[in-house]
This record gives sequence, C-alpha cells and structure tokens, in this order.
Amino acid sequence: MEAAMDEFIARGFAATRLDDVAKRAGVAKGTLYLYFKDKESMFEELIRTALVPLIGRLTALPTITGPVRDAVEGFAETFMREVVATRRGDIIRLIVSEGPRFPAIADFYFREVVSKGLTGMKALVQLAITRGEIKHRELGDFPQLVVAPAIVAVIWQSLFARHAPLDGLAMFKVHLDLIFGERRKT
Repeated sequence: MEAAMDEFIARGFAATRLDDVAKRAGVAKGTLYLYFKDKESMFEELIRTALVPLIGRLTALPTITGPVRDAVEGFAETFMREVVATRRGDIIRLIVSEGPRFPAIADFYFREVVSKGLTGMKALVQLAITRGEIKHRELGDFPQLVVAPAIVAVIWQSLFARHAPLDGLAMFKVHLDLIFGERRKT
C-alpha cells in the first residue's frame, strides 16, 4: 500500500500503472493481481486503510457531556494533525482533482468517508442546536459548512502553503466562533 500511495501521489490516478506500483514495491506485477483485480480496487484499498479507520474514530464519539464546540474542535485538531499534515491529505487532493474524470473512485470515497463524516458532524450540529449552543437551526441541514475549513486547509496546503502558510487549526477556531459565538476570555 505504501508503494501504491507513493505512485498515486506522484503520478495521479490516471497516470499510475500497476507495473510502476509493483516495481516500487519490489514485487512482480502478477503478485498485485493476487490482492487487487485492478488499479481502482487498489485505490479503494488505499482509502480503506488510510482514511476509513480515521473517519471511524472521528465519528465514534463518546457521550458528549461538555460543550459540543469542544468535540468539534477535537475533530478539527485530529483532522489537521492526521490529514492535512500527512499524506492522507494527498489522497483527498487526488479525489478532488481526479474524481470528476473517475466518478467511481469519487463515489467510493463519498460512500466510505464523506457520508460517514457528514453523518457524524450532522449529529454534533443537531446536538448543539438542541442544547442552544448553535442559534442558526438551518445549519443542521448543512454540516458541510462546519467542516469547510478542513477542506480549505487540505487544498491550501497543496497549492499555496509555500507562498502563504496557513494555520488551519486557528482558521477553524475562528470559523467556530462564527458558528457558536466567540469564546469568552477568562
């Protein structure tokens, strides 16, 4: 999977060949076919191993006894540390850049990662609305708005970080001030 990740990140989905993955992994191409029927199934396994467990951890929150904002900030901290600052972010960038040309991989990513993340975030937003922590009830219909800074941070990291580094976590916290209201300074 490391060799596959290296090739997909270096070449993109379209240009990656199983021959190149096998060569990088130091195995015969036929060996790959023992585990994967094609390049698409290899990419899907990469998503399953690199991102699905993380999204599972992020969405399997314990009972929230404190402010919901704290749980959302915890999500942001984990996402920035384990996605934006790692090669997992490169997988997301691949989906963004090549998903329109390869809808099957975008569909798989949506099913296995995005839909689960949105379900978890929607539950958090609904809890915050119920508790009165979020005043705009309409936000319950758009959990994408809550996680938008995380996606901006992934894209920014690959395109513009060398020109203007972005503190994604600080941006996310300002965004949460807009949603939840500013934290009181103690």
